[in-house]
Amino acid sequence: MRLATFSTNPDPTPRVGIVDPAASVLWDLKQEARRLGLPLPFDPVSMVSLIAAGEAGRHALSRVLAGQGFRLLPLAEARLHAPLPRSAKNVFCVGWNYLEHFREGEAVRPESREPPAHPVFFSKAATAVTGPRETLSFDPAVSGQMDWEVELGVVIGRAGRDIAEADAFAHVFGYTVINDVSARDVQWRHGGQWLKGKSLDGSCPMGPWIVTADALDPTDLSLTTRVNGVVKQQARTQQMYFKVPRIIAELSRGMTLEPGDVIATGTPAGVGFARKPPEFLRSGDVLETEIEGIGMLRNPVRFSPARLPAAG
Repeated sequence: MRLATFSTNPDPTPRVGIVDPAASVLWDLKQEARRLGLPLPFDPVSMVSLIAAGEAGRHALSRVLAGQGFRLLPLAEARLHAPLPRSAKNVFCVGWNYLEHFREGEAVRPESREPPAHPVFFSKAATAVTGPRETLSFDPAVSGQMDWEVELGVVIGRAGRDIAEADAFAHVFGYTVINDVSARDVQWRHGGQWLKGKSLDGSCPMGPWIVTADALDPTDLSLTTRVNGVVKQQARTQQMYFKVPRIIAELSRGMTLEPGDVIATGTPAGVGFARKPPEFLRSGDVLETEIEGIGMLRNPVRFSPARLPAAG
C-alpha cells in the first residue's frame, strides 16, 4: 500500500490519501471513510496518527480498501506534501553507509580512516523537510555548495527501545525516498557543523509517499540521483555497509524510537563534493531522486537572496 499526505485546491488542508501510482490516482481516506460510514481509529489528516494506531489503523485501511465506488482523484490534481510534513523529532541520519561513498570521501579528506565499526548518526532538523515536488530555495549568502544524497528512508511504526536486530523489521511501518541535501561549506565550517549543514530549510525533500512494509522488500532496491537528467548516483541498497536491522538496533540502544520517526539510511557514491572538479547544485537545476519500488522526487532548485527586513 502507498500512503501520501496531500492537499487540493480549494481545500489546502493536508490529509492522508491512498495512492495507486499505476493508475496515477489517489483517494481521500477521510472522504471515503465518511462515505462508507466507517469510523477511523486515527485522525485522517495526520500520517503520524495513522501510524501510531498500529494494527487497528491497518485494519481500518483494509476496510476502506474493501469498499466500492471510490471517488478517484487524479494525482496531477493533488499537491503532494512530504508524507510526514512535520515530525515531532529531527530526521535521524546515517553517515558513511556505502563503502564506495566512504572511499570517495576518504580521497578528499586530509586524514585516512577505517570504515566505522558502528553506524555514525546525525540528524536533520524537522524544519528541513519538504515535499516531493517543492522548489528547493536556498540563499547563496548562506551556502553556495549544496550537494545531493539519495537515501532510503525507513519509517518507524512501533515504538521500541533496545530493539534486537532480529526484531527490527517488526518495528518498521514502511519506506520512503529522501534526499539528504547538504550545504558542504556550512557542514565543514569551524571544524564541522553537521547539524546546521544538513538542516537548512528545504534540504530534506521526502516522499512521494510511504510504501508500507508488507508491500516492499528493502534489501536490494536501485537508488538513483539525477541532476538535469544526468545520472549522478546509481547503486543498490544491497550495498549498504550497515543493513536496516543493524541501524535500528544501534539507534534504539538506550533511546526510544516512536511511531513516525524517520531514519535516512545513508547515501552511495557519486556526491558532488567528491567529484573532480567538485560539482554542486545551481539555480535552475532540477534534482530527481528515485528509489525502485517507491517512486521519485522531482525538485527544482533556486538560489535567491533572503529578503531582510527594512531598516528602521
